[in-house]
Amino acid sequence: METDQIPVLLPGTEFHPSPNCDPRPADAVIDLLVIHSISLPPGGYGGTGIDDLFLNRLDPDAHPFFATIHTLKVSSHLLIGRNGSIIQYVPFEMRAWHAGASNFCGRGCCNDFSIGIELEGCDEDPYTDAQYLALVRATHWLMQRYPGIRETRITSHSAIAPGRKTDPGPHFDWRRYRKLLHALNG
Repeated sequence: METDQIPVLLPGTEFHPSPNCDPRPADAVIDLLVIHSISLPPGGYGGTGIDDLFLNRLDPDAHPFFATIHTLKVSSHLLIGRNGSIIQYVPFEMRAWHAGASNFCGRGCCNDFSIGIELEGCDEDPYTDAQYLALVRATHWLMQRYPGIRETRITSHSAIAPGRKTDPGPHFDWRRYRKLLHALNG
């Protein structure tokens, strides 16, 4: 991760710098927020799997699934744990490698202009109250910092990569999230 700028970090978060990022295009305007989910191993919570994946140190022998993904070079800007804790992996001004092949409103390469937030979770489980509260606080801060991120420019990984991704899944309560966001935004 190389940049001449002071890294833009969400206040109060742990920072675990991921090497899986690069500079955004010079003309990029950050105006999209993408919500994801991840659990490693699938359906498992806690542990160091996600951190290890984003930091390129996932042990392929630690779990059979890890052997299939340990060479991936992926990251996200933020990870919100089941208890609402937040870890930042990539400064916001840098391009995290979270969306892959993607398209939003006719614009491809969503990593160029988006911020990615991973929720520790999977399609089969509801998210926690603490995760919704942390996500709303982070979203509010990001909307203040990056005015191009408006409510209509907050989307799911499944919406920008249909047929390839399903996250954050059917248990993510968009109505609840938006209601909490409205209450905070006033």
